[in-house]
Amino acid sequence: MSKIATIKTGGKQYVVKTGDELKIEKLLQEQGDKLVFDKVLMVSDEKGTDLKVGEPYIEGAKVEAEVLEQGRSKKITAAKYKNKTRYHKAYGHRQAFTKVKIIKIS
Repeated sequence: MSKIATIKTGGKQYVVKTGDELKIEKLLQEQGDKLVFDKVLMVSDEKGTDLKVGEPYIEGAKVEAEVLEQGRSKKITAAKYKNKTRYHKAYGHRQAFTKVKIIKIS
């Protein structure tokens, strides 16, 4: 049976299990580095019978991951416009991310 965990990183919460690949907010690790998430909010088995919930975090629980890549998302464009005043401004944003693969939940 594999375990499921809820971790907190970058101001967001993610439900992960072993083998998952996910894009999270940019971290300062290099590609191929291992990292440990120690802010684990919940750990459970796949059926949800063995459930542990932290207050707010579980003592001693950790999720190990490996950095697969560092990158930037597609460009999002937005515009400001005010009618009758000839004001229009367009801008874009590319969010930086870190892609990680979950190795182990303990």
